[in-house]
Amino acid sequence: MSRDKLKANFSWSRTHRTIFLKENKMRKLLVAVALITSVCSTAIAGPKEEALQVLEKWTKAFTDSDVDGIVKLYASDTTFLGTGSKTVVVKPEEIRKYFEQALLSNRPRGATLGSHSAMVLSDTAVVVTGLDTVTGVRDGKPVSANGRVTFVVSKRGSDWQIVHFHRSAMPN
Repeated sequence: MSRDKLKANFSWSRTHRTIFLKENKMRKLLVAVALITSVCSTAIAGPKEEALQVLEKWTKAFTDSDVDGIVKLYASDTTFLGTGSKTVVVKPEEIRKYFEQALLSNRPRGATLGSHSAMVLSDTAVVVTGLDTVTGVRDGKPVSANGRVTFVVSKRGSDWQIVHFHRSAMPN
């Protein structure tokens, strides 16, 4: 091979090697950015946002009349006082019974959390108090009930769960 061809080959190889190294560095940088972004995006959601996500799941489960879905949002040691409760409910099977009676009749059901305030007590506990409206159908006619509601949502292990619930009817 002539000297000029060797020089051209070497130059071409060096150029491709440089491009390859730059592409490889860029890939590594993109992977690092992706990892940092995924870690930061979960870190950005603080206790308030995490607790409100639990309430969004609660609202969806209520609206879907999903007894299993709503019951699993409650911690096993929850204190519970629903609008129709005559006693303070403290056992998971009693919470299930409450929602079986509440959600499996007067369908379709609905729940909306209106005006509310969330108070972060710690990195693992949030109190949400607000006004809500629950809807349903009774005797073929739509019904709705405005109420006052309080949730205490706590991080247990890696999950956020409802540890206290109270709802009462809005006074006239």
